[in-house]
Amino acid sequence: MLEYIFFDERPWRLFIDYLIEKGLQPLSAQEDQGFMVRLPEETDDALMDDIEAYYDEMLDMNEALFIEQADPSEHQHAAGVSVNLSDGKVVQAMVDPTLLNRILVVLSTDELGQFINSIVDAVENPDERSVCRRL
Repeated sequence: MLEYIFFDERPWRLFIDYLIEKGLQPLSAQEDQGFMVRLPEETDDALMDDIEAYYDEMLDMNEALFIEQADPSEHQHAAGVSVNLSDGKVVQAMVDPTLLNRILVVLSTDELGQFINSIVDAVENPDERSVCRRL
C-alpha cells in the first residue's frame, strides 16, 4: 500500500478529490500522525507519475499553510518516513527535512519506500553473508 500524509485537512481533501477524479478509490483517514491517504501499489505507473506531481504540489500547499499558522518563535521543520515492519506495525522515522528533500529530487516516493523496505528486511532478517554470496 502506498501512503501519503498531510498535516492540514485542506490539501488532504484536494488530494482525495484529485484521486477520485482520476477514477481511483483511495483509502483515507485522520490518524494520530496526520491525515493519511492510501493507494494500492498496483496503481498504473503513468498515473503514478501524475499523482506524485500533484502530491508534491499539495505538500507545498501543506507547508505554506503550516508556516502561515505557525508562531515564528516556534517554527520547526520536521519530516518523517513511514516504515512498515513485518509484524504489520507502521512507525515513523524522523528524517532531516533537507536531506529528505534532496533524496526526493532523485528518487520517487515508491523508490524510497523500496529502499527503506530493503533496510527493514535486512534488520529484521539478518544475513551475515556478503551480498555477492547471496546471489
